[in-house]
Amino acid sequence: MKEASAVGSIRVMKFGGSSLASPAQRTAAANRVLAVQKDGERVVIVVSAMGRRPDPYATDTLLELAPDADAGPNRDLLAASGEIVSAAVFAATLERCGARARALTGWQAGILTDGAHGDAHVLHVERTTIDEVLSSGVTPVICGFQGADRNGTITTLGRGGSDLTAVAIARALGGAALDIYTDVDGVMTADPRRVPAAQTIPNLTFEEVTELSQHGATVMHDKAADLARIAHLPYTVLSLNSGTGTKVGATDAPQPAGPVTGVTASFGFTFMHLVPDAAVLPGGWEQDAFRVLAEANISIDCVNVNSAGLFFIVRDAEVKRAQERLTALPLAVRTRPDCAKISVVGAGMRGTPGVMYACVRALSAAAVPIVHSTDSHITISLLVPAPQAAGAENALHQHFGLGSA
Repeated sequence: MKEASAVGSIRVMKFGGSSLASPAQRTAAANRVLAVQKDGERVVIVVSAMGRRPDPYATDTLLELAPDADAGPNRDLLAASGEIVSAAVFAATLERCGARARALTGWQAGILTDGAHGDAHVLHVERTTIDEVLSSGVTPVICGFQGADRNGTITTLGRGGSDLTAVAIARALGGAALDIYTDVDGVMTADPRRVPAAQTIPNLTFEEVTELSQHGATVMHDKAADLARIAHLPYTVLSLNSGTGTKVGATDAPQPAGPVTGVTASFGFTFMHLVPDAAVLPGGWEQDAFRVLAEANISIDCVNVNSAGLFFIVRDAEVKRAQERLTALPLAVRTRPDCAKISVVGAGMRGTPGVMYACVRALSAAAVPIVHSTDSHITISLLVPAPQAAGAENALHQHFGLGSA
């Protein structure tokens, strides 16, 4: 699915940790690089740490060496070391396969960030070193997930941050072509581990991928998807093994056949419903509730305010803190734990009547109760009991015809 490009143009190729976990996979990735170079393109590579827990150089495995380390420069230095190993090993693999390569850390590659350790924002990519390496006929292999602040302190970009590195570099290189290689066949209509009928989606808009990634799909980092949307930077998400994938942001993509293109799920939520204690309470209590949650840095989602009260969801890990702060107010706090958020996403949903009705009908037929719901222009999110999440996903996937080849 790789787009044709002019000879001599630059292509950024990002390889996820699962694509580099074994010598065989690293060789397969190297062959992908060599094929692109054979077509006359210059390649810039971005890599994640190799493998996943409990693999020895996976980020989670490394962080277990210092489980009590607070977010800060020490923890970021430890977390960043997995990508350094990966870049050095993959550069050696490329050289063994006949391509000259040089491993670069994020800061050597010119990635400047703010100082928010563990979740840093990319401020700028100074492309000088990348250009110099390319001009010498060498392939840069850049550590994803990391950069440095203005003081030269190593920072990391948050989970999945290698995608963000790749998008930021492609943008800095003047809108280079971008391929994100992973272990699945592109962006799929649902998670195939829970929805066996899931299919690869051939084309998606920038907005659809942003929404899918923000609501639970893991194939693309949500901040990376949003940066690509802002930069109008098309890219492809591809399987390392099959080459099957999804084009994102292609201007010539056909219109979707229906209003929904994908279903996704995220877990670990508690539903909260707040009402004033007194029968009659002056207005403003909702503002007080939002204020104490914001002051405690507690993130809430799926918010709804009406005459029946204030409704929202929080991560299970935040429930106790939220209750402690809210009980200081004259409110009754009701909770329902163990919920999952099921989201249906589709650009064709905008302006199309009856989509919510279709969702309710599908879940009703599957005997899945809806605890709460919210919607935006291209997303409807439905809160359901977590044990029935898979049933909800499959019912919605089937109802909207997403399993059709």
